[in-house]
Amino acid sequence: FFLSLKLEKKAEGKVQKQICRVVLDHFEKQYTAELGDAWSRVRDVLTSPWCWQHALLLNRFSPSPRLESSLAEQGYHPAFPAALPYLPAAFRCYSRTAPGRFPAQKHQAGRLKGYYLLNAASLLPVLALEVQDGEHVLDLCAAPGGKSVAILQCACPGHFHCNEYDDLRSRWLEQTIESFIPDPLINLITVSKLDGRQIGDLQPEFYDKVLIDAPCSNDRSWLFSADPHQAALRLMQRKELSSLQFQLLRSAVKALRPGGSLVYSTCTLSRAENSDVINLLLSSCSNVMPVDISGMARGVSQEFTFLSGTQQHELLVLPEKGRAWGPMYVAKLKKVSST
Repeated sequence: FFLSLKLEKKAEGKVQKQICRVVLDHFEKQYTAELGDAWSRVRDVLTSPWCWQHALLLNRFSPSPRLESSLAEQGYHPAFPAALPYLPAAFRCYSRTAPGRFPAQKHQAGRLKGYYLLNAASLLPVLALEVQDGEHVLDLCAAPGGKSVAILQCACPGHFHCNEYDDLRSRWLEQTIESFIPDPLINLITVSKLDGRQIGDLQPEFYDKVLIDAPCSNDRSWLFSADPHQAALRLMQRKELSSLQFQLLRSAVKALRPGGSLVYSTCTLSRAENSDVINLLLSSCSNVMPVDISGMARGVSQEFTFLSGTQQHELLVLPEKGRAWGPMYVAKLKKVSST
């Protein structure tokens, strides 16, 4: 089931990860059909962790001018241009074309971290959401917390609800928030462990903005599944994910006030978990309309590669060498009425 994969890590130079053959074979069949010629370029990146890139989202609550000057000296540049339709001044993210990972910061109780390491494409759902000060915001599937932290770099919601159903991931979320957000603001954040499918009924028409970074078949991590039997089980259960994602979307629509908007995102290339889920919601909910995000896509086209042929309310980031961001699917919708 496995192919040995040697990672070019300067310090150790030893085998660290192995590609799971059963997952790769599955992806070969599905994504060749769905992506065509683009799949071979994407596959080359996904199966080569030494060419992956990492961005740094700076924490406005723990500013460090010396860090920014150091990043510039190391070839980092602002990942998002000022010409974007929505880019708050306090939102600062740095990336570089060279692969490699900036040193991570350890969690220390009572001390805020200066930056969050992430895949730069994971910030596109936050920029698409366009959160404003004072709004009621729900992050429906919030762990590990990167997008919650990013939202708070953009604005100060009047009410911010971060939800994570899984108990272990919920503790991870709480630690992330503690590491990046100062106490006065933490007191304004609600962290819950509710079933996201029920929040719409529990808090109907309460939120101005909802982010659904849905549970999905994470292409990057699945390719390096440690256990081939677990990988095979995951692939069998993959078909059930779209049903869960649709139910989360329905719940989010119920939780939105009329006029409110939601952003749906995944880190998979799978059409069944992306466009198909959104199309099903649009065809079954007459009070939901697509929102054009093509302006944002055009604004970041120098940094990201997108799948061509998508609708104006959606985008799919395709990893390529030198721009190894994604996969990341983003779609934006608006609730136009109560019924």
